[in-house]
Amino acid sequence: MDFTTLIPQFGGFVWTVVAFVVALSVIVAIHEYGHYIVGRWCGIKADVFSLGFGPVLFSRVDRHGTRWQVAALPFGGYVKFAGDANAASGKDTEAMEQIATDEARLRATMHGAPLWARALTVAAGPAFNFVLSILIFAGIALSLGTARDPLTVEAIKPLPQTVEGLQAGDEIVAIEGTPIPAQDDGAAYVEFITGLPVQKTLTYTVNREDDRVDVQGPYWSPAMVGAVMPNSAAYEAGLKQGDVITAIDGSEVFAFDQLKQAVEHSGGAPLLLDVWRAGEMLKFTLVPKSTDEPQPDGGFKNVLRIGIQSSGAIEPATEAPGIGEALGSGVANMWRIIEGSLSGLWHMVTGAISTCNMSGPVGIAKVSGAMASQGATSFINFIAVLSTAVGLLNLFPIPALDGGHLTFYAYEAVTGKPPSDRALRVLMTAGIMIVLGLMLFALSNDLFCP
Repeated sequence: MDFTTLIPQFGGFVWTVVAFVVALSVIVAIHEYGHYIVGRWCGIKADVFSLGFGPVLFSRVDRHGTRWQVAALPFGGYVKFAGDANAASGKDTEAMEQIATDEARLRATMHGAPLWARALTVAAGPAFNFVLSILIFAGIALSLGTARDPLTVEAIKPLPQTVEGLQAGDEIVAIEGTPIPAQDDGAAYVEFITGLPVQKTLTYTVNREDDRVDVQGPYWSPAMVGAVMPNSAAYEAGLKQGDVITAIDGSEVFAFDQLKQAVEHSGGAPLLLDVWRAGEMLKFTLVPKSTDEPQPDGGFKNVLRIGIQSSGAIEPATEAPGIGEALGSGVANMWRIIEGSLSGLWHMVTGAISTCNMSGPVGIAKVSGAMASQGATSFINFIAVLSTAVGLLNLFPIPALDGGHLTFYAYEAVTGKPPSDRALRVLMTAGIMIVLGLMLFALSNDLFCP
């Protein structure tokens, strides 16, 4: 294996690690702060709040008696509450026995607090991850805005061929005689776009000042790179946002669907792409990769992809959404990630798709670097996606994870007593082994999967 392929193009290996550490540190800090602050509200004392593991680089003790510290290994973090034996919240039996008769001190420990307080404290970590994701998605929606309705031209994106006619400020009424449906009618809008004739120029009916006129404009969805997916053939070849693919293996293309069909029918053979970039013609050779792609029915389909998203030829005028609309969009985005993650995991377990879809720390680091290389918005969006994934992972009912603790609390709520200390020790050890095993499996995917 060529290990140099593990170094993305974003500034080299060092900067990839920096991007990964920044993303992970933000997510871990929010997760652990959720545990800490809700625990404090519930009357549970935190002895240590640590960002990172290993030797302590910096620490201070606040007025609540909590030691805040930054450790040398920035690949996680933890809150150690009173009564905990370790970062995984295992019970310190000896310490708990010493304060067994001191009701006030016992109440301030994680293991002596009421069940409701312990459950809220544990659930707060994943909950804060979800809230972070929602707020980031909502913030991006507020900053970028949503397309104005009726659809209004802000600008025509740079293309190899210039089509005179369509102008900034035009309100698009119809294309090729077909009225544009409302943009919030997703199904009708997609049907409208896919039903457009595939030709280099289209006739747009627009409202321009006080007139309604027919003008010529570019094909709606050209073979333009809207975004480049991390670890994809396009990313490795060096394609960039805004590139326009004009030919594949010498055959002209101008529509994104033409490009998509050429890739799907390539059989995985190398493709020679003629690419227009800001007035300059370039050539790229890349090999499409087999990809398990989610389908509308919840399943997956294995297809060949080069790893780019489409981009419309028109930059639409935008308007700021309301706070409620932005938050609703944030919740919807978070929920889509959860559904996609659970669906993907289930299909991997059942063997419907390859387990190579599971990434480990090296894969996540590569994606961090790739997203950071595409700008602040892409990187911040990636943090939101990863935050949702971390929150979801921590809810799995595996001992040592938050979901495992919540499972123990559910058992206690039903039976009226917690599992025995011996059973907890055995289960926690098993949980740690499971987590380590999954990490090693994911790492092996990073190193050996194609």
